[in-house]
Amino acid sequence: MSYPFNDAIRREIANRCAAFTRLPAAHDSNGLKRAAVAITLVPGDGGPNQTAFLLTQRSTRLRAHGGQWALPGGRCDPGEPAMEAALRELDEEIALRLRPKDVLGTLDDYPTRSGYLITPVVVWAGPSPRLHLNPKEVASVHRIPLADIMRPGSVSFHTIPESDRRVIRMHIGGTSLHAPTGAVIYQFREILAGRNTRVDQLEQPVFAWR
Repeated sequence: MSYPFNDAIRREIANRCAAFTRLPAAHDSNGLKRAAVAITLVPGDGGPNQTAFLLTQRSTRLRAHGGQWALPGGRCDPGEPAMEAALRELDEEIALRLRPKDVLGTLDDYPTRSGYLITPVVVWAGPSPRLHLNPKEVASVHRIPLADIMRPGSVSFHTIPESDRRVIRMHIGGTSLHAPTGAVIYQFREILAGRNTRVDQLEQPVFAWR
C-alpha cells in the first residue's frame, strides 16, 4: 500500500482507527500518572507523495529522558482528557495548533515502568503545518514516512534476563526506538496493516525503568 498525503489516505486511516477497539483501562493502572502523545500525520519531506509522522528528539536540557527520541506529548493536567493534552503538547512543543476535529482516533493505553499511563492520539495536521520548536523541550523534529515503518525488518523483538516480557525495537532512520515510543508506533503500524495487535505487555529496556 502506498501512502500519498491526501484525503483518501486520511479517510482510510480514520476508518481503521474507528474500527480499532481500545482495551479498557487495566485494573492495576490506578495510581499511574496520565500522559498523552500525538501520532501527527504530515506530508513527508518529499511532499504530498508520501504521508509521514512527526518524531522529535528531546532537548538535553530536560531533567528526564533528555536527548531521547519521542512522539510529541507529555503529562496530562489534572482532569484533562488525553486528546486535549496531546493537542496542547503539540502547541507547546512545536507550535502546531490543531483542533479536536483533526483527531482521527486513539490507540491503547501503554503503562510505563516509570509510572505513567500513556494514551496515543492520532491527528491529521493538514498539508502545510508550520512548526516552531520550543528549544526548552525539543532539539529537533523529523518526518518519518509511513512506508518506513511498514517495510519488512522495521520491527524486532528480543528478550532480557530481567523480564519474561519481550522487548520491542522499531528500526527507524538508522536508530532503534524502544517502548513506550516504539510500542506506540508498532501498534499504529499494525492498525495500518489491518491488524488489532496489543502492545501493553511489550517490555521496556532496563535503562527506561525509572
